Amino acid sequence: MSVLSKPFFHDEAAAFAHVEAILWPKGPVCPHCGNMGKHYDLAKTRIGLRKCAECRKQFTVRVGTVFESSHVELHKWLQAVYLICASKKGVSAHQMHRILEVTYKTAWFMMHRIREAMRSGELAPMGGEGGIVEVDETFIGREPGKPVRRAYHHKMKVLTLVDRETKQARSMVVDDLKPATIAPILRENMSKEARLATDEAGHYLHIGREFADHGVVRHGKEEYVVGEVHTNTIEGYFSIFKRGMKGVYQHCGKQHLHRYLAEFDFRYNNRSALGVEDQQRASRALSGISGKRLTYRSANA
Repeated sequence: MSVLSKPFFHDEAAAFAHVEAILWPKGPVCPHCGNMGKHYDLAKTRIGLRKCAECRKQFTVRVGTVFESSHVELHKWLQAVYLICASKKGVSAHQMHRILEVTYKTAWFMMHRIREAMRSGELAPMGGEGGIVEVDETFIGREPGKPVRRAYHHKMKVLTLVDRETKQARSMVVDDLKPATIAPILRENMSKEARLATDEAGHYLHIGREFADHGVVRHGKEEYVVGEVHTNTIEGYFSIFKRGMKGVYQHCGKQHLHRYLAEFDFRYNNRSALGVEDQQRASRALSGISGKRLTYRSANA
């Protein structure tokens, strides 16, 4: 039997029960007042509908999540979440609209909502207890309004950190690669005890002195590994990111790039090599839907 044969992918009541089990493991919680006590079950009126005995407001498990105010059936949302989590390099919005039989505009917006759910907002410093953190940048697409020039100046810039001990990645869009831009990011995301590993780029040299160690590999001199110092782990992350962005998504505006990075970070941080398989990955994505609301206007701004 296929994974997609599970009831919650086809039956609306089963879909609500599945999401409620993930978000409300101890029972319903009113999103309006936070009441975890008495609620009235109004499922006969509408699937998943409840009424809070405290504030007297009605709600479903969708309220306060990225699914709120969506006219798409919840079981189709679960199919979309599973497909995007199970595909290593992502699924295009055109493919999603054909599979789910929704409009392209709807599929595009659904995928951005799911990417919003994948954003962890993790702020814990990387490289604690002297761990190695690889840092590198890559370039993709084109900066809005910038003429094409030599090298990377006209491209959008992405900075990524990979903690080699925890095998977690954290990526962000940056406007430039000046030391004044890079240094605060590394200070906020790395422990002082961390060992920094980078290539020979000049914007890392000064900030590297603030950490326990700064190992450098000089790619220009065909130097790729010096003892424990290399950036091969982060290059592996970039290879998946580039293949997905160029082969699947093909184009991305800068205003949306941070959500695509959240998607690739999420799948990398919850990959099979870490013991997380497709169904568990989809459940983790669903556990992040609360407290994140994305409207079409803000997504397309």
